[in-house]
Amino acid sequence: MSRPTTADLVGDHPLAQVARKQWLTSKPSKVLPETLQGLWDAVESDANAPYALLLLEQLQALERYLWPSYSDDSSNHHVLLIALLVNIKRQEKLPAWSLFADRPDEFSSFFRRVTHWSLDSSLSMGLRTHLLSFLVNAFQSLDDALVRRECQPLVSIGIWQDLHSDESRQERLNKSTQLQKAWRAATKRLENADVAGQAKLRFERSWLYTLVLHCIDKLYDSDTSADQRRDNLQFCERFLELMCDLLAQLPTRRYVNALLQDLNLQSAALLSPLYQDGDDAALLREMHQLLHHYMYFPIDDHNGKQLSQQEHDEAHNARIARLQNVALKLHPEKLKILVLSNYGSLAQREELLSHLKVLNDAELIELTSHLDLRTTYPERSNIILDRTFFNDLIATVIEHKAMYTSTVSAAPVLPTESSLYDPILLRADNYTGSHPLPIPKLNLQYLSLGDFLYRSFMLYRAEAFSVVRQHIEDTIKRLQLRIGGGQVRFDGFSRMAIPISKPAIIETVPPRVGEEMPAEVRVEVLLDVSRLQPGLRREWESFKEGDVVFLLDVQPPAVNDRSLTNGHAAHGHLQSAAEKAGVKVLRCAEVISVLDDNGRVLRREHEAADQIDGFARPRQRRLLLRLDGAAYKRDKERADAGKGDVLESINVILRRRARENTFKAVLDNIKQLTLTQDVPVPDWLRDVFLGFGDPSAAAYKRLPNRVARVDYGDTFLDWQHLIEGLEGKRVEVDPGMEGSFPPPYILETTASTQAANTTVPRAKKRRHDQPDGPEPAPSATAETVKVTTYKPPTTGPYSPSRRRRTGSGVRFTPRQIEAITSGTQPGLTLILGPPGTGKTDVTTQIIANVYRNFPRQRTLVIAHSNQALDQVFAKIGSRHVDERHLLRLGHGEVGDKSEAEAGKLGRLEGFVERTAGLLMEVQRLADSIGAVGAHGGSCETASYFAEVIMRPLWKRFWDAVAAGEGIVEAFPFHAYFTSAPHPLFSPASSSEELIEIVRGCERHMDKMFEEVAEMRPLEILRHQRDKMDYLLVSEARIVAMTATYAAMRWREMTRLGVGFDNVVVEEAAQMVEIEAFVPMVLQGRKETGGLQRLILVGDHLQNAPVIQNAAYRDYAGMEQSLFQRLIRLGVPHTILDAQGRSRPSLAQLVMWRYPHLTNLSFTTTAPEFVRANAGLRHEYQFISVPDYKGRGETEPSPHFFQNLGEAEYAVALFQYMRLLGYPAEKISILCAYAGQRALVRDVLAHRCKGAGVAGRLFGMPGWVGTVDKYQGEQNDYVILSLVRTKGVGFMRDLRRLTVALSRARLGLYVLGRREVFESSLELREAFGALLAKPERLAVVANEMYPTTRLLEDDVESVEMSGVEHLGQYVYEMTQAKIKALKEGAEMLPPAATTVGGLEEDGEGEEAEEAMDDVDEADQENVVGIA
Repeated sequence: MSRPTTADLVGDHPLAQVARKQWLTSKPSKVLPETLQGLWDAVESDANAPYALLLLEQLQALERYLWPSYSDDSSNHHVLLIALLVNIKRQEKLPAWSLFADRPDEFSSFFRRVTHWSLDSSLSMGLRTHLLSFLVNAFQSLDDALVRRECQPLVSIGIWQDLHSDESRQERLNKSTQLQKAWRAATKRLENADVAGQAKLRFERSWLYTLVLHCIDKLYDSDTSADQRRDNLQFCERFLELMCDLLAQLPTRRYVNALLQDLNLQSAALLSPLYQDGDDAALLREMHQLLHHYMYFPIDDHNGKQLSQQEHDEAHNARIARLQNVALKLHPEKLKILVLSNYGSLAQREELLSHLKVLNDAELIELTSHLDLRTTYPERSNIILDRTFFNDLIATVIEHKAMYTSTVSAAPVLPTESSLYDPILLRADNYTGSHPLPIPKLNLQYLSLGDFLYRSFMLYRAEAFSVVRQHIEDTIKRLQLRIGGGQVRFDGFSRMAIPISKPAIIETVPPRVGEEMPAEVRVEVLLDVSRLQPGLRREWESFKEGDVVFLLDVQPPAVNDRSLTNGHAAHGHLQSAAEKAGVKVLRCAEVISVLDDNGRVLRREHEAADQIDGFARPRQRRLLLRLDGAAYKRDKERADAGKGDVLESINVILRRRARENTFKAVLDNIKQLTLTQDVPVPDWLRDVFLGFGDPSAAAYKRLPNRVARVDYGDTFLDWQHLIEGLEGKRVEVDPGMEGSFPPPYILETTASTQAANTTVPRAKKRRHDQPDGPEPAPSATAETVKVTTYKPPTTGPYSPSRRRRTGSGVRFTPRQIEAITSGTQPGLTLILGPPGTGKTDVTTQIIANVYRNFPRQRTLVIAHSNQALDQVFAKIGSRHVDERHLLRLGHGEVGDKSEAEAGKLGRLEGFVERTAGLLMEVQRLADSIGAVGAHGGSCETASYFAEVIMRPLWKRFWDAVAAGEGIVEAFPFHAYFTSAPHPLFSPASSSEELIEIVRGCERHMDKMFEEVAEMRPLEILRHQRDKMDYLLVSEARIVAMTATYAAMRWREMTRLGVGFDNVVVEEAAQMVEIEAFVPMVLQGRKETGGLQRLILVGDHLQNAPVIQNAAYRDYAGMEQSLFQRLIRLGVPHTILDAQGRSRPSLAQLVMWRYPHLTNLSFTTTAPEFVRANAGLRHEYQFISVPDYKGRGETEPSPHFFQNLGEAEYAVALFQYMRLLGYPAEKISILCAYAGQRALVRDVLAHRCKGAGVAGRLFGMPGWVGTVDKYQGEQNDYVILSLVRTKGVGFMRDLRRLTVALSRARLGLYVLGRREVFESSLELREAFGALLAKPERLAVVANEMYPTTRLLEDDVESVEMSGVEHLGQYVYEMTQAKIKALKEGAEMLPPAATTVGGLEEDGEGEEAEEAMDDVDEADQENVVGIA
């Protein structure tokens, strides 16, 4: 689908000319019929490729022209254009409904007209299909009150008026008293309405019924032309999408499912001519399967309770029993065998239909009617009511329906060529928005936890397979296959693949009991590594156990010669999608080990030996692999049938980067979790998670277990901070205290208007049959907080740790205190942190408070990336947390450089060292008191020493003190404490002070023996794995890991019995829902209270989860995070409202996204914020970069956008700043696209890197990478390259733009094309301030870093006219600098303290190989400007 470019927006395109004349003016013109007709003609003539609609959307036709002029008198074309543009906005992921908020009455009128026209047969099917798309978008947006108000009546209980009989309706109403009340209320409302109101209500009641009948008519409308048939097909596909959406959310499903089943939609569609229409109807059939899944999902439609397997079977048996009872009553002789048959046989469709053959047509219809199934339709309906139809009705109701768990259980997690090229997955790859997709969607609500897990598993699997397929195809292209000498030849090269001979089967282990596939199949693959460079060879040798590799039979795609084969492929059959990609066979295997030439397991010492001079380069490595057992079983059956052994043809082994290749472990665990009968989600969280009921029900103020008394430790810095932080609360001092006093503070909530367990009644206007939506949080009057303090107990004359522990040192704002208070309490806490508002500090303080108040509880800290996790974990490690209780799992680089490393292995080594030190202390203690023996020989002897000798000794001491003996004289441990850093007792100390000193000594010893006792199991356990598991299960109180690691290790941790009382999710808005959900089920046992706290910290207005496939991202909503969904549902959350990262002027660039965001006071007074940027006139500037050497953006490979002019400009600006003395580590270069990142790195490597003068003068920036990977990071100065010159690209996503503009603290310099970004309505507020400054870089001469010039000082500057001008300017400065160095007038600056923080992500190898596609001209252009 072609997209409008900037040239279309500002050029001579007819629509752009109309826009500039009619509405892109200071005062838009009145809507004229001829103008509307012209717009409509342009859209109608472009119906199959909505270029015109995309152009009108970017020209702001909806916002500035169509909607402001809408009224009840507006023409049909006017309404249709609005609806179509709303569809485009939703497709482009742009805000749509907020536009209508200020005119609710007009929107109601507009919505009614759309629903009426969706039933209007006079409209073309194409237009009605677009109107259905509008309604799909509306029902996907029930979180918007305006939309919900219009959608709700269309799916309320009133639609049951069209059930086929009053008896059928009454039978359904009798199931629930609430249903009866709702029906009576709906009937009364209809009766009491005036004539116009009754007409409106009748239409709303009959709309869905009529729409279903219209769809059925189109399904059976066979007397049409090919074009009409195509339009009918698209209409029915979109209709089924709407029905699936209605059934996928409980509030809309509650009454809709009954009507759809009553109308027999499932059977009507299945037997229709359109359904049988060959390959053209493939999508319709797939949508029908999805409808079947939702229609018969095992759930009670009214109370939302998911049915267990037993309840599902009982309901099915009840239907069979009813059939037998009816058969016995109507035809006891004819259906005698049916009556006597068992349930299992009747659950089989063929068996059931064989019993019904004895009935004539009239008897069959009678039987159908007595089963409470519809047997009649309106006379005008096209549906064919024949024997086949009624047979299918009965069979559909009676036959056994497999639960969703059967589908999940049968879905493989390792791809083969058939599953990787499944038609549904391929259809998603070609998604354009013109057709629906037969995949589940993630939206506001889920039917049950099982439904959520099913959708997540299917989508995660589809996305993983899509990424794997793309990787395989890209690698095959680089191998450049051809046939030579009857064999496959490889003319190309890829880092990720090696040609191999066929794998050798080493061992096949028989199946386990109850299974059919082999328990294990081991194969060996020989890798020829003789021609690989050492670095690349090490990559192939670095496999770990469990890594997935791909074994392929690749063949060059056959070239079709249609002139000789009558349109068919030359090899006699049409090529499959896999064959067209060159994939004939694909099998997956897991690595067991890597062996050297001699068959020994390859270890690091072997790898190091290869690097020593004199050693021959290794020729081959042997991979021992575990083959996919299910695929091997099928292959073996195929080979036994004489169809050939697929393993014989394997000729390539392919790998992926380790960080990208976690899909198998993650899918295995999600699959296992989906198949779990009872998913352990606490009751207080379940309904809120699913999207039902009161959104505030899980807030701590609404839970009965609210903690009244909390020790806030170092949260408050002083009394004044306490008063400021408890804004809006009444502070009372404990009667035992006088006036103000220093921290630590204990806060006790003594009164509150809202009782903790009070249920807030829902508003009367919201009935129980309405879709749930956001509810306002209950208001409460000011709480009264009683403040007390305590004196921390002394811990003896020795510091508890040689590592320095500090408090927070942060003067938290009232909003931050509010977030900390909520997080410390049990329940669900959502913290929305705009850029620079201290989310990490707040998170750390919550964890420290929970650790202090609940020392036995275990806290799991989850983050999206290792980078974000390391930041949080490093801050936790600097707090008053015993390092024994900290554990970091995963492969990230831990910023916490304590003596005991944070990982399990490092922590184990630290424990061993710590144990040795403690035992030495125990022995020294024994020697000091004259206790003979090796009491410090082991943890066991030390524990015995503590119990038998130390405990009685302390008792005798305290008895002597109680008897009046002197404290100093009676103290028996003078000799032990001679090593204390200061004298133990002071002559001036009072008796109370002496007692406290002794108590501290006792605590010191107790702590020592406590640690020794905890380490005793490490002496007993022999295997290192068991010891590491012991640390995780028994010692760790705060465990940190990435979301991916948690998903990979869920089963293992569950097996170990690892549970957590609290889960803290950092950057929660960057995780897909399933990634945030898995840690929630790693909760403590129910008998210990289960999950106590769930704390989600993030910002859904910044980057969303990264989903590579557009269909799963945009259509299925897979980029939705749990954090964002809970915000949409109206769950109470705390918004941090003060930023301290950036200058106020820089923060202003994103404040339009955060209306309540303010600046902390020091941002206007601190010297670094008030001083100007040396050598630069402005602290921020948008620099319009023209075409460089006649070229703007380029795309050497799909989605790999580059802009050489901006890359050169960014590097030249970096060089200029370095010449002025800016530290390299304080400068970051961000790029909007990975292709530009690669290009900038190349230019930097050529200009700034090396051991020579250039390397010393410039060095590498602190960071070079993409915007997506820089969320959560910051730097003093940021150079941002937007890349695109033909269109805005994905920077139109305001979330990415927010991240891009909020990373700089002191200076932001944006490189882009002015006319591109100023033409976008969504970006206007963001770019308004940027574009207000000159578009040429303004430099200040004769000024070095740091400058004393103030930001507001007026100074002369020189504007750089373009890339060449700045390049020449930097060149001359560099030459002058070198000359000065040679003359000794200046000293060569020290080397940069950073070698460049180059982004490391999943695109590394792909980016390197994609650069190979850049043509030679581009490579030459990288050389330089001057």
